Amino acid sequence: MSSDQVHLGHRARKRFGQNFLKDPYIIDGIVSSINPLPGQNLVEIGPGLGAITEQVGKLVDKFTVIELDRDLAERLENHPDLASKLTIHQGDAMRFDFTQLIKENNKLRIFGNLPYNISTPLMFHIFEFHKDVEDMHFMLQKEVVNRLAAGPGSKAYGRLTVMAQYYCRVMPVLEVPPESFVPAPKVDSAVVRLTPYEVLPFPCTNLKWLDRVCREGFNQRRKTIRNCYKALFTAEQLEALGVNPGNRPENITVEQFVAMANWLDANYQKDAKA
Repeated sequence: MSSDQVHLGHRARKRFGQNFLKDPYIIDGIVSSINPLPGQNLVEIGPGLGAITEQVGKLVDKFTVIELDRDLAERLENHPDLASKLTIHQGDAMRFDFTQLIKENNKLRIFGNLPYNISTPLMFHIFEFHKDVEDMHFMLQKEVVNRLAAGPGSKAYGRLTVMAQYYCRVMPVLEVPPESFVPAPKVDSAVVRLTPYEVLPFPCTNLKWLDRVCREGFNQRRKTIRNCYKALFTAEQLEALGVNPGNRPENITVEQFVAMANWLDANYQKDAKA
C-alpha cells in the first residue's frame, strides 16, 4: 500500500474525501479552539481515525459522532478508550436530522474535519438547524474560509458568504498546511468558528427569495446591479431599498440582500424559484 495514502493502517478513500490529521500541534490547536467541556452537547462530523476525537474524549465523558465510512465507524465502536464515551451514527451527515440530538437547554456544539468535496452543501444543511446550534468549528479549504469571512467588495464575497453571515458570526481560527494531513491535500486548509445568532440581525421572510437574489447576482458578477435584476426590480425600486443600481452584486451587503428578498416576497406575485 502506498504510504502517502495510508494512515494507522487505513487507506484513505477518495470518494469520501478523506484526509487524516496527523500533526499533534494542529490537533491541540483545534481542540483548544473548540474548548469542549463535560455536559455539553458535542457532535463530531467525520471523526475518521480519531485524531480530534481522542483528544476530545480525554476532556468529556459523552459525545456523538457521525461517520459515513463503515470501517471507521467500526474502529470507533471497538476503540479501547472511546467506545464507552461515544454515541456513533454511521451514515451521511448531509442527510442527518440533527433535531434527534437536541437536548433541552443544551444546544449542539458541532465540529469536524469536513470532506472538502461536500463542505459547502453540508454547511447549508446544518444552517437549517441554526436555532439549536451553539457553535460550529470546521476544518475547510482555506479558500472556503476566506469566502465565509469575506466582506462586500472583495473577490471572495459571494453566495456562501451571504448565507453564512445571514445565520452566523464568522471567525477564522487557525491555518493548517497540507503536510499536517495524510494524504496531503493539494490546497491549504483552515479552521473556522461559526456562531449562530441568537436573534437574526436581518430576518428574511422567504429564504427562497434570498437564495435567488444571491444566485442571480453572483452568477453575473461583472454586470451592474441594474442589469442583474432588471427582470425583478426597477432602478427606482432598488434605490428605495438603499441599493445603488450602478454597483456590482459583490457590493451588496447582507442587510441589503435581505431587504431585496423581503421586498420581492411582499410584492412579487410568482413564487421564488430555487
